[in-house]
Parts: sequence; C-alpha cells; structure tokens
Amino acid sequence: MSFISQILQAEQAHHSLLCVGLDPEPAKFPGAWRGDASRIFDFCAAIVDATQDLAIAFKPQIAYFAAHRAEDQLERLIQHIHRVAPQVPVILDAKRGDIGSTAEQYAIEAFERYQADAVTLSPFMGFDSIEPYLAYPDKGIFLLCRTSNPGGSDLQAQPLASGELLFEHVARLAAGPWNRTGQLGLVVGATYPDEIARVRELAPTLPLLIPGVGAQGGDAHATVRAGWVAGASGDTQGPILVNASRSILYASSGDDFAQAARQSASALRVELNAAKP
Repeated sequence: MSFISQILQAEQAHHSLLCVGLDPEPAKFPGAWRGDASRIFDFCAAIVDATQDLAIAFKPQIAYFAAHRAEDQLERLIQHIHRVAPQVPVILDAKRGDIGSTAEQYAIEAFERYQADAVTLSPFMGFDSIEPYLAYPDKGIFLLCRTSNPGGSDLQAQPLASGELLFEHVARLAAGPWNRTGQLGLVVGATYPDEIARVRELAPTLPLLIPGVGAQGGDAHATVRAGWVAGASGDTQGPILVNASRSILYASSGDDFAQAARQSASALRVELNAAKP
C-alpha cells in the first residue's frame, strides 16, 4: 500500500487528522522514570498504546532518541507501532538533506533500518537530495516548505526573481516536476495559516504535515480551514496531518500520564474534526 493510501485509510478508520509526535525528554518523564533514558521505549510505547485509535500517524523525532544513544529503542518503538497499530503510518522526523551516496544511506536508515513509512527532508540541495528516497515507491517523503519557527522567514519568505517566495517555489516543485512517483508531501507550520492556504492552492492534493498546534500555539481551527480539502464525493482530496507532541506527551507528570495523553489527544482530534469546512 502506498503511503498516501495509508494516510487516507487511517483518516477514515480513526476519523482523525491528528498526528502524535513522539519527542521523548527523560527529564519530563513521570515518577520513578524521570531522568532515566532507558525508559524512552516504555514511555513512548505507553503513549502509542493510549492513542493508537485516535491518530492518523505517529511522528518520532530522531534527535530525541539519538541524543540519549537510544536508537535501538527507536527501532523497537517503530516495530511496536507496526504491531499494535498496523493501520497507522510512522513518519520519521529526521529532516535529512544530503545528496548522492550519503542520501542513499540516509534512505536506508529511514526505510530499512527503522522501517518508517515516511521521512522528513530538507530540499535545500534540490532534487538530488530527494531522488534516492524515490527508490522506495511505497514510502512517503515530506519536504520542509514553510516551517513554524520565526527564523523560517529568513529564507522561506524571500522573493525570487520570478516574484514567487521561496516556499511557494518549493510547493510548486513538489506538486509538479519533483513528484514523479506521487510520494511527496510538504511540511507547513500551523503558526502561518495564510501560508498554509497558499501552499494548498499550489499543491491541492499533496499531504501536508502541519506542526505547531498545541504547545507552539498554532490555531487548530484556522489550520484545518486553510489546509484540509474535501473532494467532490466528500472524500479527502488534500489530506493534512496536524501534529501535536508536548501537549499530548506531557499532559500529566504523574502515573496517569498515558490516560492524560489520551484525553488530550481525544480533545484535539474532536477540535480538528469540528473545524473541517
């Protein structure tokens, strides 16, 4: 099954637009686990078990694992997700951006070692940095386009000679000549709903991964209104995956953290669905 089909199936099965980000910080773990990096798998697996029927995707951020020498725990976690929630795709948030044989190795890392269903990439080095990942035709590739951080404007909002802004050019390429195999999606931040709408205009059917709702303050209603598009038959034409991490992971610092994570995820899922135009 292609990644796009996985997303559409998960959206329909779970009636959800919510992507649960897995950014484990041992210093924030509950109770006796606090500060213990050996519990990263246990903490994240508990979150997955509590939210797997509410999510359209899970998005582990590789740096939170690598910083604690916990790559083996990341491998176990993705295996766990595939076992308990086989209908929910896993997006490895790695933001790789190299070319040639190095990019080939990163693709092996994401899709063969970790068995992720999709990966995030930086397109700064052009199509050369994307092409090696296209050798995996059932996988998804999300290109950074208009990110949620304030400094993103330093480059992404710069005008080109054509009059387009850089992020608009990336969106146009991703929806056109770069999307040779139909695997591409875009990362756009919830903190810029007007830019989400512009990206959606340029890329009407590409999946959009949208971080920034929750702890970063993005408006859930405005995000959905700007990005989600229904087709003529009522099915999703332009899917979105609205990511929340800290507001779900750390909804409670007590032993009820998994239950609290479920409550937070459920509330956000309802809010996102209610905003559909």
